[in-house]
Amino acid sequence: MFFKRFGLVEQFNYDISLIFAILNGKVSSAINRKLYRNFKTAGLEVTPEQWTILVYLSDQDGVSQQELCNAIYKDKPSMTRLIDNMERQEWVARVMNKQDRRTNHIYLTRYGREVANRTRLIALRTLREALQGLTIEELNVSQEVLRKIFSNAKM
Repeated sequence: MFFKRFGLVEQFNYDISLIFAILNGKVSSAINRKLYRNFKTAGLEVTPEQWTILVYLSDQDGVSQQELCNAIYKDKPSMTRLIDNMERQEWVARVMNKQDRRTNHIYLTRYGREVANRTRLIALRTLREALQGLTIEELNVSQEVLRKIFSNAKM
């Protein structure tokens, strides 16, 4: 009935509460909590958001804060707070762009790179735990569906 009322095809006649639960991030929240617990158990005080930045910078060091915002899908104030905290922990360093003084580039410190490397293994283990029992085909379909939903939602 819900789908008919809004002109949606009947093939989408699934439990609407389940669809919204997924879209509202229950899966993401559960994985983030598990990831945080696994970091903490390993003696690392790293949040999943910080981890995302560490991994991004370990692959593409020296990017602007704006590029980090776009890549990680965070707003500027949130990203500034995250970078401030990570700077205090000596994981990253801000370097002002000499051509444009309004722009900072973010670099991993040596210590930040060590933390990123240590957290990668924990994150892989956490992901394996979360994906337990899924086939490659199920993962491929899930990724494609989530990419499409994300793309539609960004518009």
